[in-house]
Amino acid sequence: MPRLLILTAVAAERDAVLRALPGQPAAGQLAGMPVLRAATPAGLVDVAAGGVGPVAVALSAAGLLAAVGYDAVFSAGIAGGFPPAEPGGLVAANGVALADLGAELADGGFAALPELGMGEVAFDTDPALARLLAERAGAIIGTVLTVSTVTGSRDRAERLRRAYPHAVAEGMEGAAVAMAAQRAGVRFGELRAVSNLVGPRDRDSWRLPEALAALAGGFERVLATPIELFAAEAAESSPSSFPPSSFPPSCFPPDGGD
Repeated sequence: MPRLLILTAVAAERDAVLRALPGQPAAGQLAGMPVLRAATPAGLVDVAAGGVGPVAVALSAAGLLAAVGYDAVFSAGIAGGFPPAEPGGLVAANGVALADLGAELADGGFAALPELGMGEVAFDTDPALARLLAERAGAIIGTVLTVSTVTGSRDRAERLRRAYPHAVAEGMEGAAVAMAAQRAGVRFGELRAVSNLVGPRDRDSWRLPEALAALAGGFERVLATPIELFAAEAAESSPSSFPPSSFPPSCFPPDGGD
């Protein structure tokens, strides 16, 4: 059975993903983190809230990917959208980028890390996973940007769109999870629900409940049937060392995980 990890930033996003899982997930601890696990038609799914921003989620992803031999990891949550993405809709990443990693210039401009000769900031997702997420969830496909500071002005939104013309959304974790997955040799995908458009910060216009409902619905469709992509790999892999929908006893705290 394929083993899938879904990482969100915060508990509200995690709980939305959990609504897509059948039955009552088992609660346990992996890599020092609370993790919930359920068997789905698509595979054995672990869901965790890994923290807000690239640093927190990269540490969480690296720990979990080292603890379990996952077949794929998904970054999931809400996001700001660039047209044609709309609030309440879904986006799937075919590429991710650390869009605000670089240097501010004296003239008010911005130089990304590659312009400084200090490495890359853009990474591809697994193409097959990107197509699967887009088709099953009904998501728009494109680049999902990762930022440490959420965009709050029209000027920055336009600058990001010029730098990444295929951008469909902005989040705070995806590229960091992608880097951890690349280091671990694990397939990576990203699925997000749009709560607002990227631009001037206007919390009154955010559609958080609709976005969280869309995230739950998207993953419900993604996980509803087997993922053929993993069929051959699963047939060749060794059996899991723990029951399909629970954790080994050592993963439970003494009180049983309540």
